Amino acid sequence: MSNQIEVRPNRKLHARDFMIYGHFIEHFHRQIYGGIYEPGHALADRDGFRTDVMEALKRIHVPVMRWPGGCFVSNYHWMDGVGENRIPFFDKAWRVEESNQFGTDEFISYSKKIGAEPYICTNAGSGTAEEMSDWVEYCNLTVDGKWAKKRIENGYANPYNVRFWSIGNENYGDWEMGAKDLKEWGRYVKESAKMMKRVDPNIELFAASIADLDWNINLLREAGKYLDWISIHGYWDTLNEKNDLADFETCMAYTLAIEPEIVKTKHILGALGYLDKIKISFDEWNLRGWHHPNVDSKPEDYLTPRDKNDWNDSYTMADAIFSACFLNQCLKHGDSVKMANFSPTVNTRGMIYTHADGIVLRSTFYVFELYTNYMEDEVIDSWADIDSTFDVWLDGKKITIPAIDMIATRSSKNGQLAISLINRDPDNSHSITLKGTEQKHGKLYSILSDSKDAYNDVKNPDRIKLKEETLEFNGETIRFDIPPHSVHVLKL
Repeated sequence: MSNQIEVRPNRKLHARDFMIYGHFIEHFHRQIYGGIYEPGHALADRDGFRTDVMEALKRIHVPVMRWPGGCFVSNYHWMDGVGENRIPFFDKAWRVEESNQFGTDEFISYSKKIGAEPYICTNAGSGTAEEMSDWVEYCNLTVDGKWAKKRIENGYANPYNVRFWSIGNENYGDWEMGAKDLKEWGRYVKESAKMMKRVDPNIELFAASIADLDWNINLLREAGKYLDWISIHGYWDTLNEKNDLADFETCMAYTLAIEPEIVKTKHILGALGYLDKIKISFDEWNLRGWHHPNVDSKPEDYLTPRDKNDWNDSYTMADAIFSACFLNQCLKHGDSVKMANFSPTVNTRGMIYTHADGIVLRSTFYVFELYTNYMEDEVIDSWADIDSTFDVWLDGKKITIPAIDMIATRSSKNGQLAISLINRDPDNSHSITLKGTEQKHGKLYSILSDSKDAYNDVKNPDRIKLKEETLEFNGETIRFDIPPHSVHVLKL
């Protein structure tokens, strides 16, 4: 079949924001404790941070880290997690005791060590506008105020200058502590934003949102003039109660459901007059939702089932391909989507798994390594005429899926091209014909495996990894084959 791609290197569509390669960490199961933070471990530094995890994160140049939640934040009071006398509390979101050993100061320190900008999500569940603004004071004011002085007293003389702040997390959902209705939310965000920006007018404010017109009409009419971002979330393989993971083919169907959420949000912003003012942050996303059954019921054991999140055989080439398709959509809509945060970074459904002797880099890690190191900073005009397709049945309906997904980028510094090429097809290679560039050779960086269901684990950590090869071309048209279930970046 004919799969033709044409690029127009001299036609820039928009700039890519590197923040789309961001990450998220929450106080859930082993993400913080036993994940990024494990004092006393042989691989931990003097501050308790796992050095093997930090080195892996530096490899993918994490631009921004969102914390502390997630559902956790909606009953989190930050003041109990700073200073020498940490006050533990019972976390009502996940029904465990939180030690508060890892708090604001540790998060800022960790962000600096991995070279990421800190992004703090505030408690809009049981919290107050004053509590949020006090948090801004603690982090950003030099000496003025009770909380800036408290930071200095805690041993941190210089302000942290945290730029990104979110009001709330999923407060539209009844699963969230302190969920709000439409009218409550707009007013609550407005009053919180006023206080936070009075403390530091330079911060950028996010508000928890959803691709829903009614929710955003109330939010933006009340608080739109104070906001710089709206925050949306997405998990496509919902696994809260049952850990029945979707198969490869179903996950490929889910890749077609990414773009509609972005487009709908853009249309809502445009309809309300905020398209050029308020940016979209897809600040929690992953193919697979977290498994946490029985959190609202009374079984004797609701914690042990969460260990299933850490089964490495769950994270196959399906996860890698979905993640690459997601990033392609962020690039395609980079005029509005300026940040995205993979959820989570470590353990649970994360791209890194920690164990006593080291780490496993799951398939999704290599997607970030591929995109952060080899894709370029300008999205250019391209089109694809894809004849190769395959069919998937989902909820009783046949869905025809294009085998190839692609997007083209260009370096603003030297004009070098980088084209993402993804083969969703589980079983078949497909030939690509590329027009619009005259090249004699190129580099192809690929995520490959011997099976669509391949995964990395402690015993076999390199079954999926990043590979490099040089391609030789002849003439104006470039032709080559893309193997099944694979992700690539072609550098020209």
